[in-house]
Amino acid sequence: MPDLSHGNGAEANAAAVNALRSSIMRLSRRLRHQRVDESLSPTEMSVLGTLARCGRATPGELARKEHVQPPSMTRIVALLEAKGLVTLEPHPDDRRQKVVSRTELADSMLEESRRKRNAWLASLAEGLDEDEWARLRAAAPVLEKLAHL
Repeated sequence: MPDLSHGNGAEANAAAVNALRSSIMRLSRRLRHQRVDESLSPTEMSVLGTLARCGRATPGELARKEHVQPPSMTRIVALLEAKGLVTLEPHPDDRRQKVVSRTELADSMLEESRRKRNAWLASLAEGLDEDEWARLRAAAPVLEKLAHL
């Protein structure tokens, strides 16, 4: 791992990390505005995305994955259930718990959201030249790895 504090290339590495952080934050903020359903908060969309990636989960598991407190996740799940986007079922092994699953409505909303955001990103990327496209394709797996560390 490169040392960002001193020595060989430390300033260049620190500048790269700073530029990466700044550009990811700006792009993420702009991407969040490309929503299909304005009635859902970014947190609610994130929970639906987590359920799509990871499958069914208890509210406690969702709270850990979303880095929120369990009481907050209980409220979020209740809001999503009221909107018909998730269902709650008894846990197969622990009757004190519930398991949260997304509904078909949630799946179609997530798919439409992905389509809209992908189209928006594709329209931005139309201005890239072939070299920039090659670098973007090469960077995508690295960014994916960082997202899961």
